[in-house]
Amino acid sequence: MPCGRIALAFYREVKIVKVGSLKLLSMRRMLVTGGAGFIGANFVRLVAATRPEVSITVLDKLTYAGNRANLEGVECRLVVGDIADAALVDELVAQSDIVVHFAAESHNDNSLQDPSPFIQTNVVGTFTLLEACRKHDVRFHHVSTDEVFGDLEIGAATKFTETTPYAPSSPYSASKASSDHLVRAWTRSFGLRATISNCSNNYGPFQHVEKFIPRQITNLLDGQPAKLYGTGEQVRDWIHVDDHNSAVLTILDHGEIGETYNIGADQKDINNKEVIELICEIMGATNAAGGALYEHVADRPGHDQRYAMDASKLRRELGWQPHYTDFREGLTQTIQWYRDNEKWWRPDKGDVEKHYAQRGH
Repeated sequence: MPCGRIALAFYREVKIVKVGSLKLLSMRRMLVTGGAGFIGANFVRLVAATRPEVSITVLDKLTYAGNRANLEGVECRLVVGDIADAALVDELVAQSDIVVHFAAESHNDNSLQDPSPFIQTNVVGTFTLLEACRKHDVRFHHVSTDEVFGDLEIGAATKFTETTPYAPSSPYSASKASSDHLVRAWTRSFGLRATISNCSNNYGPFQHVEKFIPRQITNLLDGQPAKLYGTGEQVRDWIHVDDHNSAVLTILDHGEIGETYNIGADQKDINNKEVIELICEIMGATNAAGGALYEHVADRPGHDQRYAMDASKLRRELGWQPHYTDFREGLTQTIQWYRDNEKWWRPDKGDVEKHYAQRGH
């Protein structure tokens, strides 16, 4: 039946098949934390569509970024709860074969206003999950971010690799770096069967309107100008959410326990100003001279300058390739999704813009 808040009933069947040096783990019961959020819900949809034999349970607190509507029509179970609730987590993990951990507080601007939820969810919540997985010997995959590495120089050829030293610059990225280190420590100290992925910036359907790309799209749909932080020189390594999730699924199937894999689409550097100009061009939001309709707003404090991921390990060792190699194609699909789904994003739009206005953004 479609996702709902129902009683928990599971069965266990785990089979490991060795293929060369890799292991394919057949997991019949999957617990997805944060599975009603943007990336998590798209992952649940992917697994439900491609692995119908997998029984999916979603654990989500349904904060502002989580939405039941993200899971409409999907065969899964939704449990509304907190990943820092040790008793609940223990119950769910005990009835699972694998935990895929997406749940996180994830907006930099919010972490600058109040860091405490980021520590509670991203650090304490991850610790709670790790302890339950250790107790019940359950496979664990931790979804993390490129922001743990800090930033790179604009115009440089350098990229983040799996061995790049951590240098987080915001409460959000520091909390994610902390959780990454916890996973590695539990793997080494307790033999936890875990993997980590660090991914670049995602875009695509079901992304909350507070985020950079959906905000610009929905502003233009409302007849308002797009909003550009500062000069817009900052560079992001954009990846479509479907490509991120296909990479995670590849890691679950073929990844080596204890390994970390960077995920990125290997796009050419594109800065925020160019992203906004491309959105405006696709949506026809230009002036008589062909210029994009946007306005500058105050820059974010401590704004990271450039992210770029080297995902060659994932491609080389696990054979993964992204589908959306053309950013314009993925962006066009995303814009159309927001055109077609105003009922989904409209309820949050007013409050989001009000909060941004209060911050000068």
